[in-house]
Amino acid sequence: MLLWAGLLLPAGQVLAQGSPAKVEQLTDEQIEVFLKKALDSGLSESQIEQLALRQGYTQSDIARMRERISTLDKAPAETPTQRSSRVQSGRRTISDAPPGTLSDTLPKKPLMPEGRDTLPEQTPRLFGASFFELPAATFEPNLKIATPKNYSLGPDDQLLVSIYGASVKNYTLDVSPEGTVSIENSGPIQVSGLSIEQARDRIAGVLKRLYGLGGVGINVTLGNVRSIQVTVTGEVKRPGRYTVSSLASLFNAIYSSGGPTENGTFRRIQVRREGKLFREVDLYQFLLSGDEQDNIGLRDQDVIFFPDYETHVTFQGEVRRPMIFEIKPGEHFRDALRFAGGFNDRAYRASVGVQRNLARERQMLMLDEAAFADFVPQNGDVYMVGKILERFENRVSLKGAVLRPGDYALSADTRTVKQLIEKADGLREDAFLLRGLIERRSATLQKEVLSFDIGKLLSGQVADIPLRREDVITIHAIDDFHDNQYVVISGAVNQPDTLSYAAGMSVADLVTLAGGFAEGATGSRVEVSRRIRYEGSTPDSTTIQTFIFNIDKSLTLGTADATFKLQPYDVVVVRYIPGYEVQRQVHIRGEVLYPSPYVIKGRDERISDLIRRAGGLTSEAYLPGAQFTRRGELVAIDLSNLLSNPAQADNLRLESGDELMIPKRSQLVRIQGSVLMPALVSYVPQWDISDYIQQAGGLTDDAWRKKIYVTYPNGRVRTVKSLVGITRSPQVQPGTVITVPAKTRKGKRMETGERIAIFSLAGTLLIATSTILSVLFKR
Repeated sequence: MLLWAGLLLPAGQVLAQGSPAKVEQLTDEQIEVFLKKALDSGLSESQIEQLALRQGYTQSDIARMRERISTLDKAPAETPTQRSSRVQSGRRTISDAPPGTLSDTLPKKPLMPEGRDTLPEQTPRLFGASFFELPAATFEPNLKIATPKNYSLGPDDQLLVSIYGASVKNYTLDVSPEGTVSIENSGPIQVSGLSIEQARDRIAGVLKRLYGLGGVGINVTLGNVRSIQVTVTGEVKRPGRYTVSSLASLFNAIYSSGGPTENGTFRRIQVRREGKLFREVDLYQFLLSGDEQDNIGLRDQDVIFFPDYETHVTFQGEVRRPMIFEIKPGEHFRDALRFAGGFNDRAYRASVGVQRNLARERQMLMLDEAAFADFVPQNGDVYMVGKILERFENRVSLKGAVLRPGDYALSADTRTVKQLIEKADGLREDAFLLRGLIERRSATLQKEVLSFDIGKLLSGQVADIPLRREDVITIHAIDDFHDNQYVVISGAVNQPDTLSYAAGMSVADLVTLAGGFAEGATGSRVEVSRRIRYEGSTPDSTTIQTFIFNIDKSLTLGTADATFKLQPYDVVVVRYIPGYEVQRQVHIRGEVLYPSPYVIKGRDERISDLIRRAGGLTSEAYLPGAQFTRRGELVAIDLSNLLSNPAQADNLRLESGDELMIPKRSQLVRIQGSVLMPALVSYVPQWDISDYIQQAGGLTDDAWRKKIYVTYPNGRVRTVKSLVGITRSPQVQPGTVITVPAKTRKGKRMETGERIAIFSLAGTLLIATSTILSVLFKR
């Protein structure tokens, strides 16, 4: 089997020979491997093809491989049976390409991008080059269109002849290599070079002479079309001899060949027919305006030649298409600018910078707008279009207390400050008339500020001020000279808040803005606190004034506070009725008759009162295990003593959120900490702490015996006490937790090596000291 990837071997190796007919036997996976190796080889597609031809492969082999690559991502390849069925169906198709030619079927993308067609980053692209990189634009000929009137018949074309009317008969006639068709009982009929209409007339004449047909009609149409050969050469990416449909146009062949190279022309493509120049084609007409008048039909043996370009110019900057363009003789800068799409919205149009190559160095030119039509481009010119400046030649700005602030144009009727204010429909009612400001730039662009009396300027008492470009005029409002003034209301109102101050606001107005009096509020004790502002105050004097008001809770107009007006930063506090407070709840759970939340009746209600309200304790209540929680923290109480003597300190006053939990009697004791096996064991009344510790496996080596403590269910803690050699252990109750803490080591024991090093250092110091002393005594 032929492995096409053999073409990717280094040029010095002998390429494997194989039968071209076996290209179709390659699997899609083998084609994909070939394509990957081709892309990694560093060779261009044309170089790979030349290597294959030198090793004995034919153009037909290359054509078949190209077809396989182009259909790799499409439907499965058409079988010979399917092709035969399609030809016999009467639909127009392209005849099989003869051996040794290239098919006009286009790949989805070029097999191998040409290295010279890849431009460095930031380098302008050549206009039109991207058109030949689009994988979707195949430009395959349309076989469903009517036969063109100028279509010239030739060998391998197929004619469909229909006789209708008094007689009905159909013929399928193939044009022979000699350009003739044959009908039964007639000699060869020459049709090569004729149009369809001319061929119909000639065939109809022959049939009428043979059969004397009268009252019948004859129709001749083109069936399958032949293939023709065209040659593409010159500065083109894939030069060679191409087999295309006889309906193919010039653009089909150009696209199949990959278009011109970097050195090739887009604008003087030559079509040579019968050894003479038949037409010169400018692709810019199609690329810029979609004009296909140059998309002429091809003839067998046509030659498409791409000469070198003559003039390339580059546009940079603010044009719609900053690219490289080809210029023909007789064209000027204005034509080149049209190719670039013209200036964009930000372009500086007064002049264009030109960089031009001279014989020994480069030259800089400035091209004025008046010279655009006459300036002749030269090869290598670079046109640089700059941006317009980010400033205005006639703008002034008006800000602040005017009816229409914004930007305005300096014009014949807007030259002064007064004219500008009138243009803005005048001042607002809150305008501050004593001082306005003008910000402007000096001749050296230094910032300057001018002030003026607005009232006197508008009344004509002072001279009007001429405006300059980019002046900014600011007219302040009276409120601009105050900070954000506010008043505060708190206490027994529905919406305590900090509100913006408004002149003339009374205390009742502020209460209304705060949603009115809250439940429990008293109107007889509304307090206003005010800052002292007079200059005679000293640091030791009073800084706050206080006012007390009695306000009608219905907030009826005409109340006593009507004459008192709030000032900025006043703080108003509405008090609650003495003794008023909202309901506060406590919770009691566990072994009482009626466990549930209870509302505190008064400020002196205590724990014992709560138990009494809950119906008292049940028979299962375990008082030593009772837990009292306040604000999420456990408070240690002795509930047994508390109930027997309510006057003791453990009988706490109740607060909102308090919780009392009275459990059932527990039968377990927990031992934890520095024991061999922390455990939960059954309670035995006769056991002491040491007995329970033995149930946990005894103490560990680091157990701190003197610090053993117990925690009772009610939160109280007791420790083991020693006095004059006598150890007293706390009593263990059901639910107790015995904790054995571990000893904390104050320092780390030194390793053997550390001790040796210290002793060695000490010995060295001792010898040195004795040596020094002996020297001193000898002196």
